[in-house]
Amino acid sequence: MPTTKFTKWTGSPLDGLSLEDLLNDLSDMFLDSGFNYGPGAPTQSMEALRQAIVEKLVEMGRIPESMMEEWLTDRNSEESQKLDALVSEIIKRMVEDGWLKTDGRPETGSGDGEGYEDDPSNSTQFQLTDKSIDFLGFRLLRQLLGSLGRSSLGHHETAHLSTGVEAYQVSKEYEFGDTLNLDISATLMRTVAREGLGGSLNLEYSDLMVQQTEYQSSCATVLLLDTSHSMILYGEDRFTPAKRVALALSHLIRTQYPGDSLRLVLFHDSAEEVPMKQLARVVVGPYHTNTREGLRLARRILMAEKKDMRQIIMITDGKPSAMTLPNGKIYKSAFGLDPMILDETYKEVALCRKSGILINTFMLASDRSLVEFVKKVTEICRGKAYFTTAVDLGEYILMDYMKKKTQTIH
Repeated sequence: MPTTKFTKWTGSPLDGLSLEDLLNDLSDMFLDSGFNYGPGAPTQSMEALRQAIVEKLVEMGRIPESMMEEWLTDRNSEESQKLDALVSEIIKRMVEDGWLKTDGRPETGSGDGEGYEDDPSNSTQFQLTDKSIDFLGFRLLRQLLGSLGRSSLGHHETAHLSTGVEAYQVSKEYEFGDTLNLDISATLMRTVAREGLGGSLNLEYSDLMVQQTEYQSSCATVLLLDTSHSMILYGEDRFTPAKRVALALSHLIRTQYPGDSLRLVLFHDSAEEVPMKQLARVVVGPYHTNTREGLRLARRILMAEKKDMRQIIMITDGKPSAMTLPNGKIYKSAFGLDPMILDETYKEVALCRKSGILINTFMLASDRSLVEFVKKVTEICRGKAYFTTAVDLGEYILMDYMKKKTQTIH
C-alpha cells in the first residue's frame, strides 16, 4: 500500500485578503491628480497598478519587503515570478468582481468570471467601474462623517410644514390644495363629535383632517472644481482631496437625498461638464483659471433643473486669470487681477444671483488677491465663503450641505 506524505500548510499571502479593503487602500493611486508624476501622467496603467498592489501587500505584512525589492530589480527571478502570479490573481479577482475593467472590457459585477479567455492582468490599461467609484465614495463619506462625530444622515429640513406622505406633525383641517394625506382617526372623531354614535356617520367636507410633515426641499448642485496648474504647485496636492470630497458628496446625495442632483464642472482655460464616474481619471494641467466660464456653464446646467434650491459649490485656490472672448478665443493674464477679467466674472456672478443660484466658495489658499475676489463674489450673490485647507475641505463642505451653517467673509 503506497504511503501518503503530508507537508506543512504554509498558507498564501492572499488568504483572507479583502478586495474592498485593498481597493480603499489603493484610493490614493486611483485618485492621483498628477501631483506625484506630473500633469497628465499615465497613472491608469496596469504596471502602475501592479506596483501599487505590491507596495500595499508589503504594508499589510503579507509579503516581506525583500521580496518586493527583488521584484523591482529582477522580474525574472523565481520569487519575482511567484509575486507576479499573486498580483495577477488579485487583478483577475478585482475584474471578475466588477471593481475594475481593462482595455475596453465591459463592466461586470456577477463575479462568475464567465467569458474570460485571457488573463485581464495582461492588459496595459485599466479603468475604475461605477461600482468601485460608488464604493470609494461610500468609504470616503464614512471617514468624513466619522471626523464630524456623526452616525446618521438626514434631509434638508426647513421651518415650513406641508401635507406630504410621512406624518410627523399634528393634523390640520383640510384646505384646497393640500395633499390628501388623510388622518382617518382625527376625521372620524370630528364626525362623531358632530353627529354622535346614534346611527350611520355622514362625513362632511369640514370633517376632513390631513396629516402634516416637515417640508424637505430639493436641491440641485453643481460642484465647480478648479483644475488649473496651481492646484498641485508649491509642494501641496490640493486637487486630490477635492476629488475625494466630490465622490463622498455624490454618494451622500445618491443615498440620502434621492430628490437632489449633483453635476460636476471643471474649469481651467475653459470649462466642461464631466460625468462623475470619470472623476477618478481627471488630472490638473498647465492651465489658467477661467472662473467666469465655469460659473456660466454651471448656471446653464442649473437653470435646466426643476428644484426648490440651486447652488454652486466652487473649490478654487487662485484668482481669475482667464476669460473667453466673444470670438471664442481665450484671453489670459497671469499677473495680478486683470480689471477686464474681474469685471466679466462679477457680471456672471450677478447673473447667478438674478437666477436664484447661490454660490458657496471654498478657498484652498489665502493670498490677499484671492480673498478680495471671493469677498466681492460673496457680497454680490449673498453666498458663503470658507477659508479651508486640503485637510478639512471635506468636513466643511459636508457640514454646509447637511446643516446649512455658514461662515461669511465680511
